[in-house]
Amino acid sequence: MSFANPHKLLDDLGWSILELLQRNARLSFAELGRRVGLSTPAITERIRRMEEAGIITGYHASVDPSKAGFPIVVYMRLAISGGENMVSRATVALKRIPEVLECHRVTGTDSFILRASLLSVAHLESLIDRLTPFGMTSTSTVLSSPVPYRALRADHPGAQPKPGKP
Repeated sequence: MSFANPHKLLDDLGWSILELLQRNARLSFAELGRRVGLSTPAITERIRRMEEAGIITGYHASVDPSKAGFPIVVYMRLAISGGENMVSRATVALKRIPEVLECHRVTGTDSFILRASLLSVAHLESLIDRLTPFGMTSTSTVLSSPVPYRALRADHPGAQPKPGKP
């Protein structure tokens, strides 16, 4: 089932639930309900509706790549040469490369921006070698992450205005 307007689920209560889940997705429904003032069945139903509407897309553990044995994190830009067929081929290849943790198709002179975790500089070189048949790469190595993760919040600039609020 899909909701015609998922934004209706993002009232103050919906945003409170999302913020709590983004901070700790392992909270029980009973604890979530207690924190926002809903019964366990009511919070369960509210979360189920947000999942069905596609607002909540999954639950994940946050992993420190360096402590998991991948001390090098890079962001790479890939500018595809060769038209839409090459973009399609690159998309298939990128989905199959396990080092690629996330990949986004973007506007501008680049075709993709991706984030990868690697074991070593030699491992980085190998990744670059696998991507250069599709186009030109440009790599930035992460030195530190002053803002490693930030939860999406109701007061995020550009968030849907709540009824009765400017």
